[in-house]
Amino acid sequence: MRAVISVSDKAGVVDFARGLQEQGVEIFSTGGTKRSLEAAGVKVHSISDLTGFPEILDGRVKTLHPAVHGGILARRDLPQHLSELSQNRIEPLDMVVVNLYPFVETVRKPDVALDQALENIDIGGPTMIRSAAKNYPSVLVVVDPRDYDAVLQGLRQGGIDLQSRKKLAQKAFQHVAVYDTAIAQYLNEDAFPEEMTVALRKQRSLRYGENPHQEAAFYTEQSVRQRHDGLGSLEQLGGPEISFNNLLDLDAALNLLSDFTAPTIAIIKHNNSCGLASHDDPAEAYRRALAGDPVAAFGGIVASNRGIGLAAATEIDKTHYDAVVAPEYEEKALELLSRKASLRLVRVAPYPGTTRSESRLTFRHIRGGFLAQAPDSLAESELQPRTVTRRQPTETELADLLFSWRAVKGIKSNAIVIARDQALLGMGAGQPSRVVSVELALKRAGDQARDSVLASDAFFPFPDGPELAIKQGVTAIIQPGGSVRDDEVIALADRHNVAMVFTGVRHFLH
Repeated sequence: MRAVISVSDKAGVVDFARGLQEQGVEIFSTGGTKRSLEAAGVKVHSISDLTGFPEILDGRVKTLHPAVHGGILARRDLPQHLSELSQNRIEPLDMVVVNLYPFVETVRKPDVALDQALENIDIGGPTMIRSAAKNYPSVLVVVDPRDYDAVLQGLRQGGIDLQSRKKLAQKAFQHVAVYDTAIAQYLNEDAFPEEMTVALRKQRSLRYGENPHQEAAFYTEQSVRQRHDGLGSLEQLGGPEISFNNLLDLDAALNLLSDFTAPTIAIIKHNNSCGLASHDDPAEAYRRALAGDPVAAFGGIVASNRGIGLAAATEIDKTHYDAVVAPEYEEKALELLSRKASLRLVRVAPYPGTTRSESRLTFRHIRGGFLAQAPDSLAESELQPRTVTRRQPTETELADLLFSWRAVKGIKSNAIVIARDQALLGMGAGQPSRVVSVELALKRAGDQARDSVLASDAFFPFPDGPELAIKQGVTAIIQPGGSVRDDEVIALADRHNVAMVFTGVRHFLH
């Protein structure tokens, strides 16, 4: 057997090459890989020995040669192919071990120059991989160091079966596809190009999906535009395996908290915050968040944008939750919470806030395709809303209005939030009728609705929703505005001396 080895990721390659050598495999290599193998005492030939031609253009051209690709692509079951190899003094190649230049790692570096990015676009590597994968019945193609041991074991046992070869070929084509996707992302300047691929890497298998009869897995997006690793970087510190639904709730929690700069605790149930509060003392923030709906909180997820200390952990420990997520935990807090075997403890950095200028897209699968859109983010203008009533909101009301506006953005539409003192008192979510969402939020808030504020993720089409809230004691309202009946809603607020502000931006979350 004859093999070409040329890898950017050199993990395990020396031991693999030694194993191949023990099986009588003749090895050809290039550049840094050749030097690494020679330094480890592995007998290796230069690609130039194979091609009879030197590497040129600073290594840009070294494997792009008929002696390489003829040896890879020739079908062993076609006498004509073997005859042509012989006529041209080309010997077959039986194995290609290649992985590619670290393009993504290079272009993610700050201020990387275009020339540097272009130099890290591998040409010969993908060509060899694709050639070998096309001819997988005859040529082994290995792109993942995790496959080295299985390949060696197969060779020692007499050979690699066709099904294993096919699996390696599939992985090889996918490896190149992910690589090409990253390059296309880097060069793309259109928000919505005519053609687009999304690269995904399997992060973990999951026991099941939303329901036990659904198979599931978690994939992370491989993107040169990505500003953070998100839930791909989560570290589980205790408790049972993370589930599909846990990940959905964790994502909802972290998306919500990304809009808050003050210390904030959220309690998430079915992707909605049934509890939310901001306070300098995390333990007090948790108590206020729990008061939002202590019944719904049972079995939910607690999320914090600050570290969890012992005082907060002591409060959290009093209620049953599926998971707690925070950027850090004090040692004693972790020790206390770890006593509950059923509680998943997760450490993950908080998501940074997004801006409208970012080019990252969000996707939603529908039958036959995907919907793509820019991320929903808070604009600076929303945090300086326009007063449309005679009465301006007080300082306290304005602070609560901005809190409730951040809160309502993370709740499923039609969304209504009732809040006071930087805490959620009641919310209505996911109702076909906005007025029903108001009713639900007010019912949850109860008597606490007096002297509270209300936020609506979209405009009120009629005055009926605000009228219900005003009757129960709401003193200030924040909403996007834009209804043909805005004048009627404003007139209602003026009659009752209620302050109302417009943000000019809607935040539907379906």
